[in-house]
Amino acid sequence: MHLARLLHLTDSALPTGSFAYSFGLESSATFGLLPDSGALRNYLYSFLQQVVSLEFPFINSCFHLPENTQELHELAAEYNAQLLVPPLHRASLVQASNWLRLLASFYPMAGLNAISQWFAEQVLPLHFVPVFGLSLRRVGFRLDEARTAYLHMALRDQISAAIRLGVLGPMEGHLLQHDFYAIFEELLATPTTISYREATRSGFLLEVAQMFHEDIYSKLFQN
Repeated sequence: MHLARLLHLTDSALPTGSFAYSFGLESSATFGLLPDSGALRNYLYSFLQQVVSLEFPFINSCFHLPENTQELHELAAEYNAQLLVPPLHRASLVQASNWLRLLASFYPMAGLNAISQWFAEQVLPLHFVPVFGLSLRRVGFRLDEARTAYLHMALRDQISAAIRLGVLGPMEGHLLQHDFYAIFEELLATPTTISYREATRSGFLLEVAQMFHEDIYSKLFQN
């Protein structure tokens, strides 16, 4: 039952907004950085590596740090400072708000509104990654479950964006997603003790592409 609830939370049909953002995939495709399937695989692997090196340390710390503390304030401020690309910054705020509202409706007794209230009192932006970690911890999920769910969502959203953009066909895309689960054990093997102070970026070229995301002709939602 516990696993079923986690699978439900990662269902792409839930209106968290993550499906709407390609996080630089669209820009990479437009600028010719994904000329073939091999390049797309390299892109996805680099993207997931950055998830592990950048987002995982923040999620780790959200499970380890006491709530409503000065260090948690520093964590939230640091994550906000890390989001240098405007589209990603805005997307993170939208996702966090949607995710927290959704989870609060599923778990009304968990007191999830306290998370948004604390961020408001501290005058801190409410970003998705800290909210993801803090909310799943409050609901009762384990850190390893939260990390697995986040990695799955990150890969799923990239594959979905590639399908919408016509980079992949639906069957080809889902087969590629299936293949990538083979490396999840490797990616999830990173220590859960790595804190947000040790978060690092590894996909600089991805972020360069992301910076031009708003300036390209978009066919993301064309029929």
